Amino acid sequence: MHERALLLVKAVATRRVKLFVNTTRDVNSESSARSILLVVNHLGVGGAEIQVVRLAVGLRRRGWRVGVVSMLPLGVLAGRLREGDVNLYDLNMSRGVPNPLGILRLRQIIRKQRPDIVHSHIVHANILARMTRLVTPMRVLVCTAHNMLEGGRAYDLSYRYTDRLADLTTNVCQAAVDRYVQAKAAPANRIRFVPNGLDISRYRKVPEDRTRIRGALNVQDQFVWLAAGRFHGQKDYPNMLRAFAAASAGNGPGAGGQVEASEAILVLAGDGPLEGEIQKLAATLGIADRVRFLGLRSDIPQLMNAADGYVLSSAWEGMPLVLQEAGATGLPVVATRVGGNAEVVLDGVSGLLVSPGNQGELAAAMAKIMGLSQGERAAMGQAGRDYIVKRYDIENVLGEWERIYDELLASRPR
Repeated sequence: MHERALLLVKAVATRRVKLFVNTTRDVNSESSARSILLVVNHLGVGGAEIQVVRLAVGLRRRGWRVGVVSMLPLGVLAGRLREGDVNLYDLNMSRGVPNPLGILRLRQIIRKQRPDIVHSHIVHANILARMTRLVTPMRVLVCTAHNMLEGGRAYDLSYRYTDRLADLTTNVCQAAVDRYVQAKAAPANRIRFVPNGLDISRYRKVPEDRTRIRGALNVQDQFVWLAAGRFHGQKDYPNMLRAFAAASAGNGPGAGGQVEASEAILVLAGDGPLEGEIQKLAATLGIADRVRFLGLRSDIPQLMNAADGYVLSSAWEGMPLVLQEAGATGLPVVATRVGGNAEVVLDGVSGLLVSPGNQGELAAAMAKIMGLSQGERAAMGQAGRDYIVKRYDIENVLGEWERIYDELLASRPR
């Protein structure tokens, strides 16, 4: 966070300013439908943004009046929200440029919609919503962080200085909640774990998709690893490629020895600033012919059907939606033991967890999965699906959010 912006946050938030809590008749009282306004950094493709869309559309389906505010101009996910009958707004802000006018624009939207709940997501939107509460009524404000780290120390301090402006802070994994409390970004009694939710019906085995996608990738009997995500330092793709090269040097160990590891394929779906660098690394490692760069894709469920395993090499994470998706599809997973990954992948049951940045551990885990028999991999994948369905189904998560909203609304009568 820019130093001046942090100083402004601290100066304003630590003043003895009375919170604007709406105590007058709200226009929502004329309707039995509860109203919520979700605030997010942008509506481009990303795990947190997809989760906001699922929450918005799901609440609308359950009878809420829903609006979504994007700090940046509307992105590709706006179409899904329009289809879900969700009101859309944008603050027309610019990336990386703190703009106090965003507070005034958000204030106008809140005064227009008069929501019962304002629910912001990701650090910039969270701080914006908290600061806006100083100048406009909000009956309830909930702020959700979506990662173990949303930036450096300045971001933790910005959360700490503005904590009293929110009614509740949440994070998407318990490990992140624990870190925020330890860093004093939020008191233990004012932050909760609420998981991301997944539309389970979109992720299942579809043989036709598997045949079609593997044909398009020119893949026959080879073992296919899938990884989906931005080419960004957080994902540590160099570690993944080096581990894949090592694991592909011979047959994977384990019962059955069913896979010729030297013929394995690594499929990468996504884009980002480091894509060119990763392509060069693949060539340097001599595996360019077995690494497929697909670019940004909208058919991740179908790609997962074509894969035999999912790999994630992140240096840090919150609660990656893609691991939930892989588990729901029935893929055995190899992932680093960071953030909430251990809350999604059951080590030794639905996949294998390894230390972040450890090429040797990652390579050995990938080789072990490839060395399992087809039946053993299927059993591992089914265990993962059963666990994801039980814990992360979007309908269960929506119900949890509604219970939280009801609890907070009961404590903040009009």
